[in-house]
Amino acid sequence: MTVVTPKFGMGASVLRVEDGAFITGKGRYTDDIAAAAQLHGYVLRSPVAKASFTIGSLEDARTAPGVHLVLSGADVAHLGALKSTVMQKQPDGSRAPTRDIPILCRDRVHYVGDAVAFIVADSRALAQDAAELIEVDYDGEDAAANTATALDAEAPLVWPELGSNRAFIYHLGDKARADSAFAKADHVTSIEFINNRLICNYMEPRSAIGEWRDDEDRFVLTTGSQGVHSMRNVLTGQVFGIESDKLRVVTPDVGGGFGTKAFVYREHALVLEAARRLGRPVKWASDRTEHFLTDAQGRDNVVKAEMAMDRNGRFLGLRVRLLSNVGAYVSQYGPVIAYIGASMSTGVYDIQALDVTIEGVYTNTCPVDAYRGAGRPEAALLVEKLTDACARDLGLTVDEIRRRNFIRPEQFPYRTQTGRLYDVGEFEAHMDLSMQRAGWAAFPDRLAEARSRGKIRGLGMATYIEACAFAGSEPARVELNADGTVSVFIGTQSNGQGHATAYAQFVSEKLNLDVASISVHQGDTDQLAKGGGTGGSRSIPLGGVSASRAGAALAEKLKKIAADELEAAAADIELGNGEARIVGTDRAMAFADLHAAAKNPDDLKAMGEFVQDEATYPNGTHICEVEIDPETGTTEVVAYTIVDDFGATVNPILLAGQVHGGVVQGIGQALQEEAVYGEDGQLLTASFMDYTMPRADSVPSFHFETRNVPSTTNAMGMKGAGEAGTIGATPAALNAVTDALHRAYGITHIEMPATPLRIWAAIEAARQQ
Repeated sequence: MTVVTPKFGMGASVLRVEDGAFITGKGRYTDDIAAAAQLHGYVLRSPVAKASFTIGSLEDARTAPGVHLVLSGADVAHLGALKSTVMQKQPDGSRAPTRDIPILCRDRVHYVGDAVAFIVADSRALAQDAAELIEVDYDGEDAAANTATALDAEAPLVWPELGSNRAFIYHLGDKARADSAFAKADHVTSIEFINNRLICNYMEPRSAIGEWRDDEDRFVLTTGSQGVHSMRNVLTGQVFGIESDKLRVVTPDVGGGFGTKAFVYREHALVLEAARRLGRPVKWASDRTEHFLTDAQGRDNVVKAEMAMDRNGRFLGLRVRLLSNVGAYVSQYGPVIAYIGASMSTGVYDIQALDVTIEGVYTNTCPVDAYRGAGRPEAALLVEKLTDACARDLGLTVDEIRRRNFIRPEQFPYRTQTGRLYDVGEFEAHMDLSMQRAGWAAFPDRLAEARSRGKIRGLGMATYIEACAFAGSEPARVELNADGTVSVFIGTQSNGQGHATAYAQFVSEKLNLDVASISVHQGDTDQLAKGGGTGGSRSIPLGGVSASRAGAALAEKLKKIAADELEAAAADIELGNGEARIVGTDRAMAFADLHAAAKNPDDLKAMGEFVQDEATYPNGTHICEVEIDPETGTTEVVAYTIVDDFGATVNPILLAGQVHGGVVQGIGQALQEEAVYGEDGQLLTASFMDYTMPRADSVPSFHFETRNVPSTTNAMGMKGAGEAGTIGATPAALNAVTDALHRAYGITHIEMPATPLRIWAAIEAARQQ
């Protein structure tokens, strides 16, 4: 009998094995779970952005129908605050003090949505009714809600004891070297812009179920997350001050994460504390308004940047001054986001002098933290917007200025001015291919046709690079089950990426086993000792290699068992179709029989752990073409072309899905999405009535392909792809709109999102000049 190798390995377009459950309504999300005797929690939140407050009697709420518990700040004073541990060093070598997030506020609130009390009742509705019986006296004060003015002398202070709204100051690069570059420059181009604040808006709002299990003497938390181990460690170490084995964290299906579900939130601690006090499970489920108000938000920078150039348009030096809004408190990863972004300031260009100053600022707004790309989209937008501005100032085409400044293939490995080590890259090659696919040379014909219909048209480009799959590891365990199937255990967490398919492919390739016989298990601290979670496009480049190695190790163990049973040499055993067979014969054993024959349980399982020493650096070119109606300001994205370098492709279908989704998020920021706070700190875009999200008809069909140069950092040549679409899309879309406005009206700048109103107003202003 001939062994047939299933076509499920690296590079195969395997359809997602998890989709059957999702599209038939059989997904199991946290809010689908109802524990026995479960109660429901509700958070009473501040309606004002900045105030001292006092709570009157809680007795009416505590005696309201169905109420079991009411907690105020004083009741949870023994619980530690949520802290950030990633504050970077300032120029003087110090680390700025943080302002931590209390589980419940004691006597002051700092943004609309700050948590004041927690009510537990038989239902959410009864808990909410009881919350209305709690009298809170707020003594309101002027709020600081604007990033650009947060450091002004007259700005209200979020934390008066600090004497300023400055949260931290960072510096990257060499100021003296940059000053020298600017001093000898023939031309300097400057830009100023706002990187608008975003709200994540995943499909599944957050929820959590807390339990105290007397028989196990520990907590159990069930919640959507991007990794259960870090959540367990924060809650046990920072909040409850207990050993890590006293909390089990379980994550079922997750409907989107994008960075925002990577953090520990107050509600996680509150449902656990309430469950311990009441001896019954407590569920909290967010509504969409709570999500808008309280889930960590993204971006929100005010940027000034300038490029020094010689007479030929060669970049000599880059200078950046950036204000980064951290919100009212320092969130879990908040202080490092702008720093990571700044470390990618020079992008794909050979810039030999850099001077970047970042000032974090407190405002009376929701805390800001990682959102898809976490600093790298901000960096790409900065350098790509500036590069286009340089081209306009010098009368060069946008592709020509890039050609003159790209890091050339022979310069790799290339150390940037921030210490990033790019291992490989062929930037001009993917730009040329993207231009070819986008019909760049024929754009004038399309422009003329659009003008004949009274429309204006623009073509925008972004050549990006990002850092992801940062140094570290993600161990995986693979086990043969009694029925001949295989289980993979790994500490990442799928939020919709298709991990159950991708990891199965890596193992399938080593065991020659159909992916349908391989199950992937994530989201349970009991099943794996450690895990790094999902974020920074790390799951497949790190976890995939580990899964592959674990699969290879298990394959060798199974061959040894088969060799012993079949009285052959292990080298003569091959695996395929769920069997181990002596090569060239019909003597075989099914995987289930190998399980039964194993003398030692350890012979049926294997670990794999790939440790990576450096980040990987995906890169690519995005080209966006837009058509604008100048009478209404309405923008249509009419074509979008992507050529990416991801090093190696695991599954083309999964990859395309990741890129398409990321591109839509990037276009959303450029053209539609913006979180807006009023001067009083009220969120003016707190629902879908006011916050515009991209829809299917907001984007065209994409042309996507790869032109991969394998990474030398990653053991399998992979670079990571989960965030890349967002990183390339925002500057490409914004540059396209700016190009259209510049061609037609000489307009060189428009703030994001480039909404119809903003575009129309810019055109009207230009017409009147």
